[in-house]
Amino acid sequence: MKRYEWEQDQIKSMKEYVAKFGHGTSKNARQAQSKEKVLEKMIRAGLTLKPELEKPMNFKFTDPGHLPPPVLAFRDVSFGYPNCEPLYDNVNFGVDLDSRVALVGPNGAGKTTLVKLMCGELQPTLGDIRPHGHLKLGRFTQHFVDVLDLELTPLEFFEKEYPGMPREELRKYLGRFGVSGKMQMQKMDELSDGQKSRVVFSKLGKDVPHILLLDEPTNHLDMESIDALAKAVNEYDGGMVLVSHDMRLISQVAKEIWICDKKTISRYKGDIQSFKMDMRDQMGIEGQQQGQLRGDASVMKANVKDKKAKEIKIVKAQPAVVSKRVVSRKEVPVSIKETEATDDAWSNDEDKDTKKSSLDSVESMKDTLPKAEAPTSAPAPAKSSYVPPHLRGKTGGVSSVPKGSYVPPHLRNRQ
Repeated sequence: MKRYEWEQDQIKSMKEYVAKFGHGTSKNARQAQSKEKVLEKMIRAGLTLKPELEKPMNFKFTDPGHLPPPVLAFRDVSFGYPNCEPLYDNVNFGVDLDSRVALVGPNGAGKTTLVKLMCGELQPTLGDIRPHGHLKLGRFTQHFVDVLDLELTPLEFFEKEYPGMPREELRKYLGRFGVSGKMQMQKMDELSDGQKSRVVFSKLGKDVPHILLLDEPTNHLDMESIDALAKAVNEYDGGMVLVSHDMRLISQVAKEIWICDKKTISRYKGDIQSFKMDMRDQMGIEGQQQGQLRGDASVMKANVKDKKAKEIKIVKAQPAVVSKRVVSRKEVPVSIKETEATDDAWSNDEDKDTKKSSLDSVESMKDTLPKAEAPTSAPAPAKSSYVPPHLRGKTGGVSSVPKGSYVPPHLRNRQ
């Protein structure tokens, strides 16, 4: 849309300039011709088509009417599949028309099984499930395509399910749930999973249930459809039981959170935000690596600190190693002094014992070291002195001149 609007503004501006200055002075006329060429080039390259906004979806679940509580009651219900450990043991709860419940819990805890018990698909092993005599349930399952005839179009399917309803009215009704245009005349086998799920929601709205049982309804929905579903549920006057991992949808429609775990159903005391924070804390306690990012500065700093502490501990545990090279007696006291300066670094008895053994080994080495011999004094070199020319030939000639003195060339070969 932004690109389309920018192109239209450019075209309008260039056309106005050409219309105004196309027959003016030579300079303005040349600029007008240049703009005409740019406009033609834009048209040849292809202009952006104006995007068409999709019609907003308007999911709607019809008011089912009033039913006095209890509408659906579980009393001392236990259930387990054959040859398997029981999933529920002595469960008690009730669902009414004002219930907005979100079932949460680990995978395999029995959330879908509980929905099947509510709708009567499964019977409890022990206990009693008592629905109201006029209760009508509407159920959306993860296998929602099972309720559709994929060989029919959505319009044909609704005409078969609700005979006598005018075709135009059915088309308008399907359009509310995002099933509009050519989609209504297309076989459902050719539709996407998201489009099929919209058909199922439109059927739920047409059946007018008292309680909606929604098991993972957002798996194939886009953001617009999820928002439309949340809006429809909030405007709905019946009850709802939701099984979902979508915290965004739960936070929009749920008023209560029931936790399915450890063979029972417990009601969470708090709102969805508190539940999310508790889940994060629990993940941090059970496994810190799951809740930490690699780039977290605090985590990196802690890891570096732990690494340095381990290195220091390893260095402390290593005994002192004396080099095999022969050292002079002067070097030994320095090494001992440096070793004694580290006394404060030894904290426990084991480290002190290690340090003591190291010092003993150094002392024993000190006794075995060769003693340094006193250097012999060498005669100091004679200082070079200058011999005046009038004395060089006297007192023995050149041989009497001290070694290293300067001798002129004419006297060097003389005795």
